[in-house]
Amino acid sequence: MKLDLRPLLAGDRLLEFDYELPLDIMSEDAGSFLFGVGFPSPMKVKGEITNTAGYMKMALTLSVEYAAECARCLSPVSGEFTLDLEKTVAPRNLLSDLDEDRLDDYAIIEDGFLDIDEQLREQLEMEFPSRFLCREDCLGLCHKCGKNLNEGKCDCDHNEIDPRLEPLRRILEEMKKENNKK
Repeated sequence: MKLDLRPLLAGDRLLEFDYELPLDIMSEDAGSFLFGVGFPSPMKVKGEITNTAGYMKMALTLSVEYAAECARCLSPVSGEFTLDLEKTVAPRNLLSDLDEDRLDDYAIIEDGFLDIDEQLREQLEMEFPSRFLCREDCLGLCHKCGKNLNEGKCDCDHNEIDPRLEPLRRILEEMKKENNKK
């Protein structure tokens, strides 16, 4: 959505906005930070831009419902992610002296309009949690049989040592024997 800031540039003090932003993020893209996350509804964006003697500040809140899998047991997890964001709003011609890294701190006005949708999608990708848990004390899956340990114990022998670690176990035993001799 493009916000018309011409009234603010002409001296108005406040512009409020409230809209929904469809998310066309590919959650199946393994290179995406949002891999495996589904968004059943559009992102809700609500905020305001205030003009105080030519200095414009944007404050907004974005919220979006998500559906994902628990990082430990793969159970479905859903909820709502909310993020508050503040940026200074300025016309591009006033920011020409800034280097590229500092431009991220600003919402840039182009021809009297502000298009923040792409910035909001990028901000969502940067701030969104990288993993979810169905609960804080999730036990996950058994590394041998794959049973969800939240549903009860499995019959696997968990004292059995991984054969790849056997050489390390022998070295540890030799070190203990040497320490006992001293």
